Amino acid sequence: MRIQRILVQLLFVFFCALAPTRATTLERMSLEQLARRADVVARVTCLASASQWERGQIWTRTEFEVAETFKGLLPRYISVSLPGGRVGHLAATIESVPRFAPGEQAILFLARTPADEFTVLSWMQGSFRIARDPRTAQESITQESSGMAVFDPAARRFRDAGIRRMPLEVFRRRLVAILEQQRDGRQQ
Repeated sequence: MRIQRILVQLLFVFFCALAPTRATTLERMSLEQLARRADVVARVTCLASASQWERGQIWTRTEFEVAETFKGLLPRYISVSLPGGRVGHLAATIESVPRFAPGEQAILFLARTPADEFTVLSWMQGSFRIARDPRTAQESITQESSGMAVFDPAARRFRDAGIRRMPLEVFRRRLVAILEQQRDGRQQ
């Protein structure tokens, strides 16, 4: 009888803990929308990543070295904060939040937070990983969210979207053209 009471109490605590959880939905954004909304766009290399408790939640702060800036101004080193991570034996996992390991290279679309920090705009959608072909040494870029299916209301079906294995130089030219169009549009 005592074991049953403890089990019922544990189940009650478990279901109460689930009550405040919320789902996160991100709007699918095109490269043009990401470029327009980002405060900064830069090619970076991950140096280190660490999770910690902040205001009762786990956050991961990742340090990057900036190799090239396409939009905005950045120092040589920046820190990017994203929700979730692992502290000790506790882990907070949030789907669509990118994680980085030392040595990884990416082009990130960054937004400033109210605390004047950086976060990745629209999480995985604003993270474009750079890979180098070991045989040819050619670099390509893949949008981290490209494997996520998106519902197309016009076609009434799910479809894959995003950039996959695009040659980096092609992506760079496309991004620069988008940013130039946006600058020209503001100046008129």
